[in-house]
Amino acid sequence: MKPFIRVMKALSDPNRVRVVKLLQQEELCVCEIKEVLGLAQSTVSKHLKILEDAGLVERKRQGTWMIYSLADGSESAYAKAMLLKLSDWLDDDKELVRMRKALPAAAVLRTCAVKS
Repeated sequence: MKPFIRVMKALSDPNRVRVVKLLQQEELCVCEIKEVLGLAQSTVSKHLKILEDAGLVERKRQGTWMIYSLADGSESAYAKAMLLKLSDWLDDDKELVRMRKALPAAAVLRTCAVKS
């Protein structure tokens, strides 16, 4: 039951759901996520750690920076199922639409990494 609860708790926060929805678009670094969410970097990092521990996101090192993407769901069947469901949900949410539109500007303002 613990893996199920971990996924549900991770998705119980609106900002963490927003992060998952943003990562559906593309891989992002912490600075890009913080820019569109309007949160402190430490807060975004905590949210990402919770999502990672639940098996919803994964990270890879690029130089000294961490780049986040959606996990493939291989660690948790619950995470895989929720990621699949979330892919069709909330696409018309006004705040998420605004954030998606802000992603290109966040990439231009990117201060932490250059994507390859």
